[in-house]
Parts: sequence; structure tokens; C-alpha cells
Amino acid sequence: MHPLRKSRPLRRVVLASAGTVSAFVLLLSLKPHGLPEPAAAPAPVPSSSVGAGASGGSGSSGSGSTGSGGGSVSGTRTVTGESVQTRWGPVQVRVTVADGRLTDVTAVTYPQDNPRDQQINSYALPELRSEALRAQGADIDTVSGATYTSDGYRESLQSALDAAGL
Repeated sequence: MHPLRKSRPLRRVVLASAGTVSAFVLLLSLKPHGLPEPAAAPAPVPSSSVGAGASGGSGSSGSGSTGSGGGSVSGTRTVTGESVQTRWGPVQVRVTVADGRLTDVTAVTYPQDNPRDQQINSYALPELRSEALRAQGADIDTVSGATYTSDGYRESLQSALDAAGL
């Protein structure tokens, strides 16, 4: 048999390895979603929130609360929920509670790195806010097309409500 017509299994192994390495390098070169920039400065805290954890910190910043710690605390408190990491970035909400009722919900941090994130959240966040205010809790429906944001919003909302004693 002629030496040029021999099968060369080593050549096949080298070519397959080179193809695998090339595909792996191409996958690593894809740019995933990055972490969003921090949101603008937090809204001013009402003066009756003395001692409330309303500053934006890491994790749960609403653990310090005013009042007796019971479920029917009078006055207005603002509590920020835990930051929840979703597939597209962190989601964090801040709630305002007045006389034991949820009066306001604000998304403090949410994915907004690219136009698609901005488009989704422009309709999802107002819908999630109105659902939370209507339900007076975190038992809210997922917004179609914004599943990850809805799940993160719901989880952060529940942590804020727990910290507020609702």
C-alpha cells in the first residue's frame, strides 16, 4: 500500500480538536448581558421614617423599622427589599407602607442595559406596580414577556414586605 493512501487517525483527531477549540473560543467571545448601572439616587425618605432602612445598600436594607414591630404599625415607612439576581440582571424594589397598607412600590434596580431590556421594563414595571398595589402584597401575576423580571420583582417585593412586617 502506498504511504499517502494510509488512513491517518491522528490527523482526524487533531482536526476535530482544533474545531472543538475554535467553537469554544467563539462561544466565549459572545458578550453576555452585563450588570446594569446603579439606579439614580434614591427618593427622599419621608420624615416619619426615623430609623427605617431606606438607604440603598447591599442585600436587604429594610431590616431596621420603626414602631413596635407588630403588624399594625402606624406612620409611614419605606423599606427596600433584597436585590434578586435574574438571568438579565438584578431586580430590587422599595415599598412605602402607611398605617399597615402598601401605598407605593418603586423598582430601584432593574435590567436596563440594552434597548430590549428598556422596552420590556417600560411596560412590565408599571403593570407589576399596579398589581402589587391592588393585591396589597406579592401575590401578583407574571407579566407576559417579562418572566425573569416579574419573578425577581415578586421575590424582592416579598422580602421588603417581610421586613416591613406585612
